Amino acid sequence: MKTLLRFFFQLLYHQFAFTYDLVAATVSLGRWKDWVLSVAPFIEGRRILEIGHGPGHLQRLLLSRGLLAVGLDESSQMGRLAERNLRRFFRTPTNQALQYADTQISLTRGVAQHLPFRAESFDTLVATFPAEYIFDSKTLAEAQRVLSPNGRFIILPGATILGRGLMDRAMALLFRITGEAPPDLSDILHERSKGPLMNAGFHVEVHELNIRSSLVFIFVATKSST
Repeated sequence: MKTLLRFFFQLLYHQFAFTYDLVAATVSLGRWKDWVLSVAPFIEGRRILEIGHGPGHLQRLLLSRGLLAVGLDESSQMGRLAERNLRRFFRTPTNQALQYADTQISLTRGVAQHLPFRAESFDTLVATFPAEYIFDSKTLAEAQRVLSPNGRFIILPGATILGRGLMDRAMALLFRITGEAPPDLSDILHERSKGPLMNAGFHVEVHELNIRSSLVFIFVATKSST
C-alpha cells in the first residue's frame, strides 16, 4: 500500500500536477486550501521562503500581503503550474489588480537539502504537507543556515478529519486505511517530528487547530538568536 501511495503521489506531483487541486479538494472534502493557509498567522518577518510551494496558494497570500516571498519546489511541472496560477491572479487586467502591478513572482526549482540561498536570507521558512524529506538532517541544517536569528521554520505535517457526517467519516476512514492519518496521528507527529527539530537546535512549539471539523497540526520551530 505504501509503495502504491508513493507512486500515486509521485505522479500527482509531477506528470499529473494539473489535477492536484482537484484531488486535494476531493480527499479533504473542500478543506485543503483552508488547511494550507492556516499557517499564515504563524509567519513572521518580511522575507519568506516556502519549501514545496505546490500550486501556489500560499504564495498568492504572501505576495498579496506585500511580503518578499520566494517559492521552492523540486517538481518542474508544479513550478510551471504555480507560475501560471500566480500570473493569472496578479496580472488580471482589472482595477483591483492594479495594486499588484509591481508584484515579483519568485519561484525556483530545487530541493530542501540544498537550498540555493545565502546564510540568514529569510525570516520565516514554511512547508505545508511536505514529504519525509522535511525532517532530514540535511534539510534541518539548511533551514538553520538560511534563517535569520530568531527566525521561524513552520511545518504543517498533517491533518485529520473529525466530522461526524457520513462523508467525513468515510474520508477519515480512507485516510486511516492509506496511512495518511492514523488514529494516533498526534502522538506520531509529536514523537517523530518534534525530536529531529529539537536535535537540530530549534525551540519547538506544537499547535493543534480546529478547522471546519478537522484537526490541523502545525510545528513552529524557532532558531536561536545566537
